Amino acid sequence: MKFKKGDTVQIIAGKEAGSQGEIIRVMPKENKVVIEGRNIAKRHTKATSQNQKADIIEKPMPMDASNVMLVVKGKPTRVGYKVNADGTKVRVAKKTGEEV
Repeated sequence: MKFKKGDTVQIIAGKEAGSQGEIIRVMPKENKVVIEGRNIAKRHTKATSQNQKADIIEKPMPMDASNVMLVVKGKPTRVGYKVNADGTKVRVAKKTGEEV
């Protein structure tokens, strides 16, 4: 997966297209990411006891990683990989060529 927790990404498809946010969770097996404050779903909770009340909880839901692009220096870019001389593999922004 080309994204990591803490990366700033821009959503390129769906109802939230054009908006940016920070990744708070990455699920590589499902190829999904959770972005803070984006793709919000409302969940209704039932009161389970006398002192607890029913409530509506807003929760960010996972979205497919193919619907987001990494943002480097304020612009969305594709992500590639490069192997350094010492053998470490690093992510590289395709638009600028610099390491992420």
